[in-house]
Amino acid sequence: MEPTPEQSPHHAYPDHWEADVVLRDGGTARIRPITTDDAERLVSFYEQVSDESKYYRFFAPYPRLSDRDVHRFTHHDYVDRVGLAVTIGGEFIGTVRYDRIDDRGRPASAPADEAEVAFLVQDAHQGRGVASALLEHIAAVARERGIRRFAAEVLPANNKMIKVFRDGGYSQRRSFEDGSVRLTLDLEPTEKSLAVQRGREQRAEARSVQRLLAPGSVAVIGTGRTPGGVGRTVLRNLLAAGYTGRTYAVNRAFDEGLATLEGVPAHRSLGEIDEQVDLAVIAVPAHRVPEAVADCGEHGVQGLVVLSAGYAERGAEGRELQRELVRQARSYGMRIIGPNAFGIINTAETVRLNASLAPESPARGRIGLFTQSGAIGIALLSGLHRRGAGLSSFISAGNRADVSGNDFLQYSFEDPDTDVALLYLESLGNPRKFTRLARRTAAVKPVVVVKGARHSGTNPPGHAVPVSRIPDTTVSALMRQAGVIRVDTVTEMVDAGLLLAGQPLPAGPRVAILGNSESLGLLTYDACLAEGLRPRPPIDLTTAASPQDFRDALAEALADGTCDAVIVTAIPWVGENGEAETGDGQVLAEALTKAVAGGSAKPVAVVHVEIGGLAEALAAASSTAAPRPRAAAPRTVSPEAGADRAAATAPEATKDRVGPTAPATPAARTGPTAPGTATATAALGTPASGTPADATADPETPPRPGRIPAYPAAERAVRALAEAVKYAQWRRQAAVPGKIPEFLDDTIDEAGAAALIETQLATAPDPRGRPLTHDEARELLGRYGIDVRPTLPAPDPEAAVAAAARLGYPVALKTTAPHLRHRADLGGVRLDVADEEALRRAYGELTDLLGKPAELLPVVQAMAPRGVDTVVRASIDAAAGAILSFGLAGAPSELLGDTAHRLVPATDRDAAELIRSIRAAPVLFGWRGSAPVDTAALEELLLRLSRLVDDHPEVVSVALEPVVVAPQGLTVLGASVRLAPPPARSDVGPRRLPNY
Repeated sequence: MEPTPEQSPHHAYPDHWEADVVLRDGGTARIRPITTDDAERLVSFYEQVSDESKYYRFFAPYPRLSDRDVHRFTHHDYVDRVGLAVTIGGEFIGTVRYDRIDDRGRPASAPADEAEVAFLVQDAHQGRGVASALLEHIAAVARERGIRRFAAEVLPANNKMIKVFRDGGYSQRRSFEDGSVRLTLDLEPTEKSLAVQRGREQRAEARSVQRLLAPGSVAVIGTGRTPGGVGRTVLRNLLAAGYTGRTYAVNRAFDEGLATLEGVPAHRSLGEIDEQVDLAVIAVPAHRVPEAVADCGEHGVQGLVVLSAGYAERGAEGRELQRELVRQARSYGMRIIGPNAFGIINTAETVRLNASLAPESPARGRIGLFTQSGAIGIALLSGLHRRGAGLSSFISAGNRADVSGNDFLQYSFEDPDTDVALLYLESLGNPRKFTRLARRTAAVKPVVVVKGARHSGTNPPGHAVPVSRIPDTTVSALMRQAGVIRVDTVTEMVDAGLLLAGQPLPAGPRVAILGNSESLGLLTYDACLAEGLRPRPPIDLTTAASPQDFRDALAEALADGTCDAVIVTAIPWVGENGEAETGDGQVLAEALTKAVAGGSAKPVAVVHVEIGGLAEALAAASSTAAPRPRAAAPRTVSPEAGADRAAATAPEATKDRVGPTAPATPAARTGPTAPGTATATAALGTPASGTPADATADPETPPRPGRIPAYPAAERAVRALAEAVKYAQWRRQAAVPGKIPEFLDDTIDEAGAAALIETQLATAPDPRGRPLTHDEARELLGRYGIDVRPTLPAPDPEAAVAAAARLGYPVALKTTAPHLRHRADLGGVRLDVADEEALRRAYGELTDLLGKPAELLPVVQAMAPRGVDTVVRASIDAAAGAILSFGLAGAPSELLGDTAHRLVPATDRDAAELIRSIRAAPVLFGWRGSAPVDTAALEELLLRLSRLVDDHPEVVSVALEPVVVAPQGLTVLGASVRLAPPPARSDVGPRRLPNY
């Protein structure tokens, strides 16, 4: 909306205050500033408020608003007087306003920092969280305008309003004056207010998805009059799945006399339906969708699944149509799945919803599936069906213009029917929020993600979201930090999902391998080593092994305390005539199932080769076939056995392949002991999902038996198990979060750094910011206890000699020209220059080889103790946030990409893991007999840099290179810092739905 002439030009309409929000019951509403055009809406709204609510608002009977009231409540300067309204369908359902006051309660202007606030919510919408949402938004507006406190007068009987203030999480004071309760709220966000806000967000967004997946009635708009077509297909799938609610077919082209279609009521519009319609599936051409959405909104539909195509996937014009579709739906309080969606499925017995184009509804199971691609959704549904796996829910979001993977995580977090969440994502609309939600969800149940469009640098057609420029390797590292199981293909996602949904989490990396094929056992052994697991020598049951032998061997392995997981390998039995016998799949499945029926605390996976029906039988877990006779005693197979076998490392070598002990800090001791080392500190049998309390359940309490997953290749089973091992380790560590050491507070000058940044940005000629000089960077970093070794310019040999005399020999002479910086391989660095003669000689060699001093910009620097050259960086990505990175300087990080990443703020555990997660980490821990370096000092440096960029978002990039880490201490030899106005953050401030 545009400001009216009565509003001051410098107080223009603040359109950035507009926001779509999800209310407590899952419906949406719009919050926006009140303008002078809202007089009629305000009067109409007030007429629908009960006399009791009016009394609570004005402390007296107040049946109607006077013209003066209407003028006062609709004319604001958006600074000292602000009013916000919540609207649905364009009409007000709630309002809030503040008026700035002085310390005597009189109207005031800045610098007065207190305001009086008052709310009014329509009675029909009370209890939906309207006032709570308004409080969040009006508080953010007030802070923006320099107001630090709210004062409110509330009648003691107005318990609902008192509760809104009390539950907001803000620091508050309460007093009783003149028959009313006076509340004073400090508006500075607190940990409690942020937790309250995010808790409300989670419940509201989860409820909004739940309303879509469990509607009481469904209307298919665009149902064809003849068989075939999208709408008719969805209608048939709904009926075939046995949907438990009411179903309607809607098409404006139906004949007036048509009463039913496919056995359900047929109507030409929603207006003809006498009952409430909760969900509408829209399958009409794109140009007719707005009419259908309006019809849905006017008749109280709660949510939409838009199958229609022709939106953002068609280009700029389609993107605008998509934005308008979302605006229109949200204006009526509806959420959208789509457009260009494949549909949704809910297998709960009380719902049985298949509002999708999938011809067969999947079996009921414990896996929740979200996909942004219809084609991938079809492939995943088919793959899970073939493997005998069931789903709890399925959403194919298409262009995900509204409901996204973040919403699905909110729903999955509290859905009791979902044990594992699988997501195929092609874009991340809000990466910061995604990592936050994924971390919380992964703490109680596994989250497995495949990220499509990883290397294109652009979003797929139809995904109108901000593009993140961070490399895919960084995205993967950040997902791992959040506990997400990141896999590369949908096949790997299904493999991991089956194991996690049906088996307990492993307590460590030790794997027992048993089976009737020596070769297949060795392949499995090799695969385990390749994935970082610690396999025991395979147990060969011989080709004569019976299902009973498998059962006994598996039961023995499950009871063995020296292993954490079991992989069973099986090939078909060969009969006396030399031919493979049939029917063994079901018999073997029964034997294996009985072995784990006692309540195994360890995961079990099966690798089979051409055993027909085994996977299906394991999924069904039932059989009546008789067992086969027992075979000879099993034997342990050495990996070296057999001339045709490839050499393999013995398990004992794997056990010895541990790195050095982590630094003696509490965080380091709780993290990995060294690179490549896995720990098994938790009790056996940690379940793959459940509440946080479940993760520490009594190890003697056996979990309920789950389906044993079967794999056609050893590599696939082992990769799924390896992901489960890494996830289980992350979950154990996440149960005791890392900390930011308190000693940092004593050596950090946050206020001094802020003053420096403000001064340096104020003098920047470019409003986009500026790089700091070497001395400026040293001063700023020094405020956070990061000491950068000084350098002195050497424009000629005499200046070089003078600089060396000042710093003291030995020194380093190096160029700082951009094309030679950090390029010792090009000859631009001379180290250990011992005296003046050597320095003059080095200076001459440098200029003769590379060019004139004015081109080389040589400097002199005191030598640092010998050590390992590393590089530490921090940068701000507008989408993902602040990222801390670490690697070895030179080829390992620049050529091989061996760099680790963590989100800021980093904890002590993050810092310890960061330096241990690069492939070249053994170099830091005494590789090949070298002295281990001071990793504790390196961790402290990482924490200090993390704190700097977290405290000051204006620091948009820092590079410390090289950082020479010696056996005692470290030296920062070079630093570059860039300051700029911080990018807008999408994960702070009051709750709001994204607008793409």
